Amino acid sequence: MPEKILVAVAWPYANGPRHIGHVAGFGVPSDIFARYHRLLGNDVLMVSGTDEHGTPITIAADKEGVSPRALADRYNRVIGDDLFNLGLSYNTFTRTTTQNHYRVTQDLFKTLYDKGYIFRKEALGAFSATTGRTLPDRYIEGTCPICGYADARGDQCDNCGNQLDPVDLINPRSKVDGQPPVFKETEHFFLNLPAFAERLTAWISTQDHWRPNVRAFSLNLAADLKPRAITRDLEWGVPIPLDEYAQRDDKKIYVWFDAVIGYLSASIEWAHNRGTPEAWRDWWQNDAARHYYFMGKDNIVFHSVIWPAMLLGYGSGGTYGGGTGNPKLELPYNIVSSEFLTMEGKKFSSSRGVVIYVNDFLSRYDPDALRYFLTSAGPEAQDTDFTWAEFVRRNNDELVATWGNLVNRTLTNVYRNFGAVPEPAQLTAGDQLLVETVERGFGSVGEL
Repeated sequence: MPEKILVAVAWPYANGPRHIGHVAGFGVPSDIFARYHRLLGNDVLMVSGTDEHGTPITIAADKEGVSPRALADRYNRVIGDDLFNLGLSYNTFTRTTTQNHYRVTQDLFKTLYDKGYIFRKEALGAFSATTGRTLPDRYIEGTCPICGYADARGDQCDNCGNQLDPVDLINPRSKVDGQPPVFKETEHFFLNLPAFAERLTAWISTQDHWRPNVRAFSLNLAADLKPRAITRDLEWGVPIPLDEYAQRDDKKIYVWFDAVIGYLSASIEWAHNRGTPEAWRDWWQNDAARHYYFMGKDNIVFHSVIWPAMLLGYGSGGTYGGGTGNPKLELPYNIVSSEFLTMEGKKFSSSRGVVIYVNDFLSRYDPDALRYFLTSAGPEAQDTDFTWAEFVRRNNDELVATWGNLVNRTLTNVYRNFGAVPEPAQLTAGDQLLVETVERGFGSVGEL
């Protein structure tokens, strides 16, 4: 019987076109995986979209002199074109500004709030000294108080892996203007992550099929969880679904909380768009379904700890999709994280001109040329480097001279001897052995 496979692909920010470093980690690998399972005959639902809330969007909108909505509208189209032109086979590619996504996000927030997993607390919020706007955790850098790493982020230290808060950093500075942020006391809503520590640890401990680094990293995070703020003082975002905030426009649900919910809301949207509004339940309320999440290594925590905690907290409440039925939602089966792709030994940076945009690349080369390079030399297990010389070598020596030559020789011999692909005759023992070997290849490839 075909398996239900959810391929959940990280959501790119709608603040600019995608470069090849973006698609190296989450894009091409997830598409290969989805196509493999379709060849196996499984029912694949591949979902993603553009992440359109948060300070990165408002900052980019200010720079371009447009509204956040106008910016998101433009880059949703640009990014969608980039990814589809590269051959990514999404079942649905949506966005986090749809009414459907707002409804699902607010339902999950309200359910967790009513069950006591979300609580209010006064906390220090970080604001830009020059603009007065709130600063997201990832837009603040400083020295890690635990290991001393000089470029730790406000949410996490990439050197030691510990979760942080902007107020924890030594000599914090804004990535927007380089100035120290201003910290102000303000009420926020917090997700009580420590309430899930025991269940998360027990669950992660049984995931022997996860990559060792992902499992070890997630267990370390689960062992030292702290409540995490899920709102920010922003005008752009999903409204807080409480009566007292109905007429207020100064505080919204924070982007990291609503973005991961996108995998669920996108599945619901897909089901409605195809005229089968309950079909999403076959993937989300089905113990036999398997969920695979694809993202860069800097987003592991959101997919292996925070999103599962939200799913566990949801438990037996909520009205997702507007229907009835078993409200349990499936936890991830696998967290597939990638390392980073660099360019000629340098980190990708649009501002410094170290970048190759997908659209520019595809204006000169066929998508298969890039897909092949990222498949054969991509950052699956370690950081890898893109160079033009290596791109040319792999395409000319491997894709053209080896694989292309094999196809050409095969077709040439078929045409020379038969003039067309001949009708198959009775299979010999050797033919049957070859067919069986090829069919077994699906299984062995899937175990890699």
